[in-house]
This record gives sequence, C-alpha cells and structure tokens, in this order.
Amino acid sequence: MRMRKKKNCSQRMENCGALWVREPEALRGKWHELFGNGNPVHIEIGCGKGQFLTELAAQNPDVNYVGIDVVPDVLVLALEKAVRRGNGNLRFMIGDAARLLEYFAQGEAERIYLNFSDPWKKNKQAKRRLTHQNFLQLYKRLLKNGDWIYFKTDNRPLFEFSLNSFAAANFKMQNITLDLHHSNYEGNIMTEYEARFVEQGLPIYRLEATYLGWE
Repeated sequence: MRMRKKKNCSQRMENCGALWVREPEALRGKWHELFGNGNPVHIEIGCGKGQFLTELAAQNPDVNYVGIDVVPDVLVLALEKAVRRGNGNLRFMIGDAARLLEYFAQGEAERIYLNFSDPWKKNKQAKRRLTHQNFLQLYKRLLKNGDWIYFKTDNRPLFEFSLNSFAAANFKMQNITLDLHHSNYEGNIMTEYEARFVEQGLPIYRLEATYLGWE
C-alpha cells in the first residue's frame, strides 16, 4: 500500500531536526560522536512509523538506535513520535539498505532489526528482499563477529525464504518461531503492522541470526 503524501512533510521534518540525520554518509565511523557516548549502536532497517523503535529506545537508554526508512512521508511520523517521547538515544535517517556501508563503518553496528520488510512476492524480485544473500553479505560487514539480526514477518513464504537464506550464508539461528504470540518468547515489542496482524489473528514469524564466520 502506497503511503499517502503528508502535508508539510519537509517542514515537519525540519521541526524534528534534532533527531533527523540529514547526511548519514558524513557520520560513517563517527556515530558514537553524534550520540556523545560509547554505547552500542543498533539499527532498524525499514523503521516505518517508529512505534517499535521509540518503545525500544525508551526501554534501553544505554543503547543508541538509528531508524532507517526510504520514504520521507513515513519517516516524518517516526520523527514526530520520537520527539513526543523524548528519545535522546534515537536518530532517524532517510536511506537505502543497499547503501548501508556508506552510512556505517565495518563493525559499527551491533544489532540489526528487520521488521515486516516488503516480501517482494515475485521470484524476479527476490534480490530486493532484505534477507537475500546480497543483503546478508552487507550485514556481515556491518556487524561484528557474534552480533545479531532480529527478523519478524507475517509472510510465511518470506520467512521460509529467509530461513534458507540465513542458513546458506552460514548464519546460526535461534529462537525460531512460527507463531510468536503463542510462543514463550518474552519482551516482544510490536510494530504498527504487527498489532494489526495480531488483531486479525494472523501468526507472526520470528528468528534471530548471528554470523560466527570469523571465529
């Protein structure tokens, strides 16, 4: 579903300027300087309206979070939500997942969240899926040895594709569930999409993956 254009989007983003990173390329290797501390940096690729990340940042003040989305009309809602919440350990940027290594130095992030990414259902679109091999190779360079990717989706074919993709890339997986909200997993934070799907009674698929190839 295409996001409706937001009225005065540019000005509204400017109004949230303290949390909006306009030139992420200039911060490559320097994100700790932006946050003013040495806390770990976690990123969400495709942060949407920001419900997940603003709550996560509020619960974990000793972690720095960066939300990335390619759509300004979505990102402005996340920015405004974070400003209202007063999240000092949270920043947002407009960016493309394919350019992650232009925004972050190797090993600069310690966790990646992929929540309800576009499934790109057609086979010819597989390379656009954020769990495709091409993206997993980027994540290996972005993360340090033993760091984690947390992945959630409502799309069963995408989840199965992702299981195979992580395995083929020599990631170790744990906490795999085919029905998150009827599992014993604790501490889950729902996104806007997730809340809607759960209300409809749809299962949520989840896994955690880490790469140990440098050991």
